[in-house]
Amino acid sequence: MLDFAGLLLLGYPAGVKEQNFFFVLLLLLQFAANLAMAATSASSSSAATDAETLRRNRILSSKLYLDVPPSKVPLIYSASYDISFLGLEKLHPFDSSKWGRICRFLITKGILDKNSIVEPIEASQDDLLVVHSESYLRSLKSSVKVSLIIEVPPVALLPNCLVQWKVLHPFRKQVGGTILAGKLAKERGWAINVGGGFHHCSGDRGGGFCAYADISLCIHNAFVLLNISRVMIIDLDAHQGNGHEMDFAHDRRVYILDMFNSEIYPFDFEAMRYIDQKVELVSGTTTNEYLKRLDEALRVAEQNFNPELVVYNAGTDILEGDPIGRLGVSPAGIISRDEKVFRFSKERNIPLVMLTSGGYMKSSAGVIADSIANLSSKSLIDM
Repeated sequence: MLDFAGLLLLGYPAGVKEQNFFFVLLLLLQFAANLAMAATSASSSSAATDAETLRRNRILSSKLYLDVPPSKVPLIYSASYDISFLGLEKLHPFDSSKWGRICRFLITKGILDKNSIVEPIEASQDDLLVVHSESYLRSLKSSVKVSLIIEVPPVALLPNCLVQWKVLHPFRKQVGGTILAGKLAKERGWAINVGGGFHHCSGDRGGGFCAYADISLCIHNAFVLLNISRVMIIDLDAHQGNGHEMDFAHDRRVYILDMFNSEIYPFDFEAMRYIDQKVELVSGTTTNEYLKRLDEALRVAEQNFNPELVVYNAGTDILEGDPIGRLGVSPAGIISRDEKVFRFSKERNIPLVMLTSGGYMKSSAGVIADSIANLSSKSLIDM
């Protein structure tokens, strides 16, 4: 019985058969390889479709999009945000009680009624799986892993049940707040989550005091539940937002403007490749220079992208004297910065989510409260 290659060579003179046999064989091998590649591609495509369907179903079943009455303002906070655990929180330079102090400052100033604050619910395992892998979430059951992410080594020695309640529960509550802020921004034009902004965390990796990827989670929920297809991230924390940059590396629905001190953590050069608009600063950048660079960046961003939602990561670690951010922006400069971003969105009728993100000085809470008060006085938000 003739094989397939032999059939192809029937009718050829004997000399030609020997010359062409290996050529035909190579063609057959290439054909078989192409079939295998097509099957693999189809399988990968099917797996990607299945994963996207599962993600969509998780979002549709989420309970985080609360119905908020008009008597509430779109400012989101819970007492659960604040981290206090036997003084261990003081081993990290981040002010883990700043979120509550921001609200107390606003209430004392008469800007905010405590009864008008929106309290979110905690993000569930299914909510987190919208972006995070199961293996990453399982890894957080290790106190050692959590200690590395939040950069507090003694946490490694604690029972994980305590770490979950005292550290990760507050973070999950803030994640719920960031996701809810997307809905409130679409409904009211703006929303401020007094916490959140964990921009160093991606779907499969945490770090830099960021255990959950709240920015990515907010955006994916907005895609499905708010019928939004274009989102701009304006990340003005002193550090590069490498987490969301990795999560949206190949997603053209998301435009990332990241303005950061290039001389400090995280030095993530892979993630930098996925920044659409990179503005690199140096340590000591002054208020005037910072605001000039921001004005230029916002002009370019407007020309490049037309978003339906802005997620503004408003870290105050750019503040002069901050030991981690190492920039030289004054409190008045931060107030001006926030005003510029809110005005950018309001003038274009783009809903905006603000997250407070990093800030390693006790004075940060007061500066944030003053900035929110300024936004209210300028009618950029309605408190």
